[in-house]
Amino acid sequence: MNSNLAARILVGVLMTVMAPGCASTSAHASTGAASSRGAYAQVHGLNMYYEAHGPPSGRPLVLLHGGGSTIHTTFGKLLPLVARNRRVIGVEQQAHGHTADIDRPLSFEQMADDTAALLQQLDIPDADIMGFSSGGVVAMQMALRHPRLVHSLILASTHSTRDGCYSYMWEGFPRATLDAMPAALREAYLQASGNPEGLQVLFQKTVTMMMGFKDLDSEALRKVTVPTLIMTADGDVIRPEHSVELLRLFPRAQLAIFPGAVHGSYMGAAEFAEHKPTSQVQTLTAVMIDEFLNEHR
Repeated sequence: MNSNLAARILVGVLMTVMAPGCASTSAHASTGAASSRGAYAQVHGLNMYYEAHGPPSGRPLVLLHGGGSTIHTTFGKLLPLVARNRRVIGVEQQAHGHTADIDRPLSFEQMADDTAALLQQLDIPDADIMGFSSGGVVAMQMALRHPRLVHSLILASTHSTRDGCYSYMWEGFPRATLDAMPAALREAYLQASGNPEGLQVLFQKTVTMMMGFKDLDSEALRKVTVPTLIMTADGDVIRPEHSVELLRLFPRAQLAIFPGAVHGSYMGAAEFAEHKPTSQVQTLTAVMIDEFLNEHR
């Protein structure tokens, strides 16, 4: 893997470093317009933004974006495909996008608790939970902390242990800078929040959270018996061996490894729009998700 691609993957995972010279992507072009069905809910002192798409009833698919992202930078291309005949709820976590920061650190556990509280406010007894990258860690925390709310899991390009990622990801933290943040993420954040100062806060809190990452309890995850779809790319920051380990860890898991793809490109994530820009693989991803969810209604 060349250094430029490794840097792009690293910032997509953690909103950290990116090699200079990467072309800018318009926030409007890559993320899509904000949904008219966006709303806010008060949870744990947080004014949390969420969007509802698709039919208004039925068990929803809940989308958990990656670090430094928004609903639409992570899921903008995938969302309309999976919401054609399915209720979909996208959320934006503390300090991300439309959801302003509050005076507390970022943590995967807190994000899981905030998402669970939102679902309870919306009178949703259980949901299918899809998390990408750091959002996948949040999804696993939901399964551990709020198991009754989780009907199934879709874990996209995520890890449960530090050694689940290539070492260069962790080595990038000491030299991480906000200046090299991908244009797609920067522009989408500013468009959603209108708060330039908040970008630095989000960056610093994200780096702190990731530097303190501790392995999830494998034995506890082994007891998560809901249907689980694991997706990753053969050029991902996640080691393919770790994705196989997750396949063996979850009792009812399936695994898809996308060839010729990088972190999130198989979903059409905006920060990797330059990787095979004419690819339609996100259509295949949407079909795979639909079939998995239909199989496990």
